[in-house]
Amino acid sequence: MSGTRRASGAREAEILAALWAAGRPLTPREVTAAVGDGLAYNTVQTILTRLHDKGAVHREAAGRAHAYTPVLDEAGLAARHMHALLDRGGDSTAVLSRFLGTLDAEQRRIFARLLRTDDEDA
Repeated sequence: MSGTRRASGAREAEILAALWAAGRPLTPREVTAAVGDGLAYNTVQTILTRLHDKGAVHREAAGRAHAYTPVLDEAGLAARHMHALLDRGGDSTAVLSRFLGTLDAEQRRIFARLLRTDDEDA
């Protein structure tokens, strides 16, 4: 791990990536092997428990352990994070305005198209 600590969000992303890649439920031991990087089994188990508490993974009994499956795909997880940021109680109009200001022209066209489609469905 080159002596630097990674943020818990980065570790969560690594573990979710391993679950997405597997395409089947994985036990903490299997996740530890898939992630590698010298990550301790107890750390993986703790992160999987936190992800379960957040609703990001489903767990089922697998012998004496649990096996974990991601609930959301990568886009769904990113959307959940974006929504959580908006729900923090700040000025959501300002946040959305600044976010839109960071998008390139193609991304703004996609965003506008999605909003039009959503309005038509309402």
